[in-house]
Amino acid sequence: MTQQIPQQTQSPAQSPDLPAPVSASGGQPFVHDAVLVLSAPSFVASRPDGDLAAPVDGFYHGDRRFLRSLHITVDGGRPASTNSVLQSADRATFDAVLRGTAQQTADPAVTLLRERAVAPGQFTETLSLTNHGSLHARLTVTVTAESDFAAMDAVKSGATTDPCEPRGEDDRLTWSAHDARMTLTARTDDTAARTGVSVLGPRGAFTFEVCLAPGESWTCALEGRAATDTPTPFGPAAHQDRPWAELRLDSADGDFTRLVGRAEQDLTRLLLCDPEAPGDMFTGAGAPWYLTLFGRDSLWTARMLLPLGTKLAAGTLRTLARRQGRNVVPSTEEQPGKILHEVRAETQEIDDGTRLPAQYYGTIDATPLWICLLHDAWRWGMPSTEVAALLPHLEAALNWLVEYGDPDGDGLLEYIDSTGTGLANQGWKDSGDSVRFRDGSLATAPIALCEVQAYAYEAAVAGAELLDAFDRPGADRYRAWATRLQEAFRRTFWVSDEHGPYVAIALDADKQPVDAVTSGMGHLLGTGLLNPEEEATLAERLLSPALADAFGLRTYATSNGGYNPLGYHIGSVWPHDTAIAVQGLARAGFPDHARRLAENLIAAGPAFDSRLPELFAGTARSASARPAPYPASCRPQAWAAASSVALLQALLGLQANAPEGALTIRPVASRLLPLTVSGLSVAGHELTVSVAADGTVSTRTSAPVEVTA
Repeated sequence: MTQQIPQQTQSPAQSPDLPAPVSASGGQPFVHDAVLVLSAPSFVASRPDGDLAAPVDGFYHGDRRFLRSLHITVDGGRPASTNSVLQSADRATFDAVLRGTAQQTADPAVTLLRERAVAPGQFTETLSLTNHGSLHARLTVTVTAESDFAAMDAVKSGATTDPCEPRGEDDRLTWSAHDARMTLTARTDDTAARTGVSVLGPRGAFTFEVCLAPGESWTCALEGRAATDTPTPFGPAAHQDRPWAELRLDSADGDFTRLVGRAEQDLTRLLLCDPEAPGDMFTGAGAPWYLTLFGRDSLWTARMLLPLGTKLAAGTLRTLARRQGRNVVPSTEEQPGKILHEVRAETQEIDDGTRLPAQYYGTIDATPLWICLLHDAWRWGMPSTEVAALLPHLEAALNWLVEYGDPDGDGLLEYIDSTGTGLANQGWKDSGDSVRFRDGSLATAPIALCEVQAYAYEAAVAGAELLDAFDRPGADRYRAWATRLQEAFRRTFWVSDEHGPYVAIALDADKQPVDAVTSGMGHLLGTGLLNPEEEATLAERLLSPALADAFGLRTYATSNGGYNPLGYHIGSVWPHDTAIAVQGLARAGFPDHARRLAENLIAAGPAFDSRLPELFAGTARSASARPAPYPASCRPQAWAAASSVALLQALLGLQANAPEGALTIRPVASRLLPLTVSGLSVAGHELTVSVAADGTVSTRTSAPVEVTA
């Protein structure tokens, strides 16, 4: 993810009775209090009262904002907001009362209900005024709107954008600019209401004169539509073709049940499809900032959702394989076999000097993660014909590890921004200040990240297993390469402090360990890179208060210089990062550690209405009853949502090896029990798992696997 923070790295790199127009003061807009309703590639972000009024608010399609403001006033004043409810990922309602209107007592008499729904390329909003009192009400309802067609990078940087002047006719307002058009239509069945359309500078307005007898209601339907001559890079996925069955969880922990339910809804509406093969679906990374294909994010999301089936993994793998690097292109950092970082509609120009091409390959970890996903999907039962079709791409990706990922031949994967305008850091912690020494000073590239070595080791071993299984040559080469990487890692990454040994976050340009204590250690567990004694050492360090006394795992320990609980990668908690550590702890044989960390993250759910954000503050649980939001965080975010399924898999001890007909379930004793979950899938067959309070397991599946519990 590209975050708008100061870059401190070696590489350079956003009429009087009408409401005031939206303005931006500069800097990335805050979004933590926005109500976001989506159906990819479209979404609406608004205030809790339903108005589109803040710098981030608007109706977006693709990477463009088609409507930037929408206000409802009654008799020149704003209704008093009383409630907002996210009914589902694509629907929300907003309740308000009209103070002093048709009242006989202090009790409000007239209410306004706004019901919003989003579909790809459009949104609808139904306004309902109801007179609950005993007096007649005469009201003037005004709907005002503006459009600016701002590009997402401009919105994200906080840039001020000029509005477009609309054209008004009959019941419609229309805005046009370049290749884009926005229409807003207002319809009401009440012929007694007089409708007027007016244009005042950049604002368009609808006006209705409404008379309500006691007990009467009046409704108006607003319909917004976006149109563009330039198609978005990826299209909407057909909801009926969702690549997993409905997931149902009944757990003793209600917070966790709600977390999983909300996540499944959000993930469904984050789905996009590849226009080159519309049946291939993947998840956009998150809204508002990243609703497109991201190699790393989409791969991790698909990997975490493998217990729901392999269709999403297959679609993600194929979508990325079609765009796998074929040539050496320095301007985009493309290399043969490399998996890309992100795809946008157009080049992003960011105000810190960063310039990212529309198809950008500046990532060190997407390629090994692609290999790991292919291997894991095969083990979960991805059809062998589909796996076989991807083997040429596997061979190209494995070759990239050896020939391009390690340019200096020291046995480790490393990166440096070769363009001078790309991402300075190219792992998942890709902000400019994320790779630091314990004293807080910044590391200098080339950088070799600890977690990337684990991904690469796991990928080389897993890729070799696939080559052997499908009678392809080359497996011995990659196993030998993995052994050399393991030896180099053991020689160079281990450091010590007053609490004992641990793994540094990275090596710098001088091959010196960058010795900050970070969550990156959690990504090493269960990958095979470490021996059991090393895993035990890291398991204890991960659960130390400096990293884990928050509502999840901090990215950066409180003992490090420069720690900031609201630092993007230097003290915050990322749900997916915590979930990866939970899975690693469970795989490495530390179930109690996994449970404790998982329960910390689950406890964060209620603070965010069960919709976990991209990240949140790393405040200690002892200091606050609920975690503080990171103000610019995406919510929903695909891998944050998928983290709940990753926790479920880890706490069930669920592992599949469909090629050998095996399924293992070893639940961790936790407050989730008893639980029953249906909608899981292995080898294309539905799987239901029940775990009693005493840990007794029962399953129901027609899959050709032997269940070991």
